[in-house]
Amino acid sequence: MTVRVGLGPGLGANLSAYELWQWIDLCEARGIDSLWFSDQLLGGSLEPVAMLAAMAARTSRMRFGTSAIVAPFRDPVLMAKQFATIDVLSKGRLFPVLGVGNASDAYWAATGTSPKGRGARSDEAITLLKLLLGQDEVSFSGAHYQYQGPGVQPRRAKPVPVWIGGNTGAAFHRTARLGDGWLGSMTGPQAAGQARKAIEAALGETGRSIDGDHYGMTLMLRLGPADDPQVQKAMARMAARMPEESRASAKDMFVTGTASEAVASLKRHVDEGMSKFVLIPMAGSAADLTDQTERLAAEVVPVIED
Repeated sequence: MTVRVGLGPGLGANLSAYELWQWIDLCEARGIDSLWFSDQLLGGSLEPVAMLAAMAARTSRMRFGTSAIVAPFRDPVLMAKQFATIDVLSKGRLFPVLGVGNASDAYWAATGTSPKGRGARSDEAITLLKLLLGQDEVSFSGAHYQYQGPGVQPRRAKPVPVWIGGNTGAAFHRTARLGDGWLGSMTGPQAAGQARKAIEAALGETGRSIDGDHYGMTLMLRLGPADDPQVQKAMARMAARMPEESRASAKDMFVTGTASEAVASLKRHVDEGMSKFVLIPMAGSAADLTDQTERLAAEVVPVIED
């Protein structure tokens, strides 16, 4: 198992464009494996596909991806063309993760779509996307999408790997049917291990296989005192959204404390079959985000990565 640690832009840092580029350059220089961008159409985050193109131009070593892009919001033909272009320009460093979105999001109304049937639409969109990225000629006829014509060009000989995001049974089955990997989010080690087992069981039904290294988890990061008020408040907010019987496990969704404690947290996930991590630093400023990144790169990554 090859363990790798990536980062998402820090929560709460409110970076300017200059500060964002400085942080990206720092991650590239310090050996961070990858950077990941979420899909929040009405939020304060930058648009993910635009950021993928920017990453292809700005970096030469790091990989990058989405965590996760909401498939029903986007046209799969256009998205396939965008992914193929970015993959060519970055020489194969693109790793998109796709999901179905949350039914309660305001984005549905904002995009003139409905959450009803989003799973089926996502399945068709992902299927068509992968066909366009992997075949010279494509014939697809579904309830939501129809396409007859060429696959996207130019594209690399090795198709873009498409991972699936989501913590539900439907997401596990979608991964088994369509995914090249799985990226969970804010889940403790035991639940992560159960998710992998569920995907592997579903793979047995589909007759497909997924590389054993292609299971990952997104977690919150804060290196420092365990009683940090920022961490305690975040844990309390997370626990409040969970069933009462599961609230004690909210702390397992955070990588916190000293470097050795952070490594131990990650290793508990590794023991359950997770090998790829997207850590989201909780940082109050650009300087704080820089400090968290420097500490992670110097004290945690060399120990946990192999």
